[in-house]
Amino acid sequence: MEKVIKIKNLDCAACAAELSEELQQIEGVNAATADFINQRVSLSYESAEALERAIGVIAGFEEVEIVDGNAPEKRESRLKEILSIAISAAFFVAGLILTIFGGDGRLVFCLRVSFWIASFLAAGWEVGFNAGKNAVRAFQGGFHPSVLLDENLLMLVAAIGAIAIGEYMEAAAVVLLYQIGELLQSVAVGSSRGAIKRLMEMKSESAIRLTDGGQEEVEPEALEAGDLILIRRGDKVPVDCIMTEGESELDTKSLTGESYLREVKAGDELLAGCVNEGNAFSARVLRPYTESAVAKVLELVENSSASKAKPEKFITKFARIYTPVVVLLAVLIALIPPLFQNYNFAEWLVPAIEFLVISCPCALIISVPLTYFSGVGALARIGVLTKGAVWLDKLAAVKVAAFDKTGTLTEGKFSVASAEGGEKVLLYAAAAEKNSSHPLAQAFANIETPYVAEHVEEIAGMGIACEIGGSHVLVGSSRLMRGHGVAVEENVSDMVTVYVAENGVLLGKIGIADKIRSEAADALSALKKTGVKKIAVLTGDTAERAAETLKGLPVDEVCARLLPDEKPLRAGELKREGTLLYVGDGINDTPVMAMSDVSAAMGGLGSDAAIEASDFVLAGDDLSALPKAVRGAKKTRKIVAENIVFSIAVKVALMAVSLAATATGAFALPIWAAVFGDVGVMLLAVLNSMRMRRRLQ
Repeated sequence: MEKVIKIKNLDCAACAAELSEELQQIEGVNAATADFINQRVSLSYESAEALERAIGVIAGFEEVEIVDGNAPEKRESRLKEILSIAISAAFFVAGLILTIFGGDGRLVFCLRVSFWIASFLAAGWEVGFNAGKNAVRAFQGGFHPSVLLDENLLMLVAAIGAIAIGEYMEAAAVVLLYQIGELLQSVAVGSSRGAIKRLMEMKSESAIRLTDGGQEEVEPEALEAGDLILIRRGDKVPVDCIMTEGESELDTKSLTGESYLREVKAGDELLAGCVNEGNAFSARVLRPYTESAVAKVLELVENSSASKAKPEKFITKFARIYTPVVVLLAVLIALIPPLFQNYNFAEWLVPAIEFLVISCPCALIISVPLTYFSGVGALARIGVLTKGAVWLDKLAAVKVAAFDKTGTLTEGKFSVASAEGGEKVLLYAAAAEKNSSHPLAQAFANIETPYVAEHVEEIAGMGIACEIGGSHVLVGSSRLMRGHGVAVEENVSDMVTVYVAENGVLLGKIGIADKIRSEAADALSALKKTGVKKIAVLTGDTAERAAETLKGLPVDEVCARLLPDEKPLRAGELKREGTLLYVGDGINDTPVMAMSDVSAAMGGLGSDAAIEASDFVLAGDDLSALPKAVRGAKKTRKIVAENIVFSIAVKVALMAVSLAATATGAFALPIWAAVFGDVGVMLLAVLNSMRMRRRLQ
């Protein structure tokens, strides 16, 4: 059994990892993932008792609360944290003023110490409370060192150590700086989470269904294919539909990331999530809400943080081992050097505390997941949805890009452009193609035919064989005709040619029109500028027609006449030339997507199977978003590397300075400076990760 539990107040990746670890150790819980980005816990469990125990652990974890799914979401408040910081800062400043201007009298000294103790208590009570709760939790069901030795304990030890050696101001500075850092971190995470929440608002809360009795307001989930709906000015399109009358303008920003308005008219397909900015119009529902573009987008957004990139996994595991190790090293620093320096333990207590504070891995465990999350959000804003941060790294490494032709580089909106051989040719083709799932079949969807095809056999990559009125009929490519002994003359054209034969005799041919997407040439050129060395097209079309259709596109190789089972083989060959990205839209593209290193599907026109098999979805079917996504993935990976290198380098340097200063007696590094170094590094890393919030170009 599986269950998703909505929560709140889980505000860091380290906490999420700890909660996941605790839940996974519960008997009867098969798997558990705590998601601090989307604020939810996904459980796989065997019994109601296991679920009950898991809920108890979640409810007792730090400040986490379980949210009623039906209750309205309350705006996040940080009043308690701000008030604690303000009171602590006021007392701290008062103590600082007395230190500078108050003189050396005993009364002044007592007041000064009182102010700093008050400052310490105002900011540090929550740190102590959390450290105490973690100490209890750490020994429940065995010993969990990562739960005990978290940043709350590190800061508490540093502050108490400062008090023990009479450095009251430093004790107050430790917890005050830490709480300020925690608040700024919370604001940064909340800001990124808000960007994703705004995407979730693209779902319409209601729809107006037109009936014989008038109008009725229903939920989008209640609409069925074929229903007639009214979309007024300012309404969101609730489900994928076809405009039946009138003209209007749609704001497609939620799907494509572009702010311009799209003009629509009767007969145009509209994707759910767009906003009507023009006249009211009626539309016919194409598919239920669960199969709509907006439902696919929201599902991807909700699950995007479940699949973690290698650096994220590394940092999570690193923190579990790293923290206990640095605590042990701090203890050794406090105990061993004094044995060789006249047992002067007080002198080495400060560098031990500083070592403990500086080594806190907050900068890494916060900034790395936040960077990936911001990267996922940045791609979502341009209409590219990813199924997990792991795919950002793979997309950044792409060197070879392969595309399906029909419906990907072309618009995929087929129509009959010409017919030779009389009306019977067109009617036979329409009867046969009504039984096909091939994209070309849509060109015949609106053609009425008196004929009925029986004993239909769809021959992959070639066409259809069937019986109509007792005659054996073939409808398909020249290969299909020749394979059945029908002589045809193949002409070179940018149109797809469908041949029709009856009882071994060619009746005629039909020209099916499709055209290259307007943005395709610029998108492929921009893709090459991102570092993609080779662009290939995999198609079942003839080499001549593919070359004619793709003329003008910066394509390096056209692999033509490929049957569905041959495409994955060719993709495997392309993978040898570098990390392979494949972009497609149909069911026949799913094996190639599985073979590729990373894949993308067209979200509007793409089949459910292709979207399910892909790693990215182009929500608005806009190829120009693809090079932006590659640049966004590269930028994400660069910022992650910067944060890791910068954080480790600064911490190592500060620890070395602290130890060297004490060993040589040259100077003493104040404890508050060590805290500032830790908090400062964390804030700089978080601010660096927030660069991903900028719009991708």
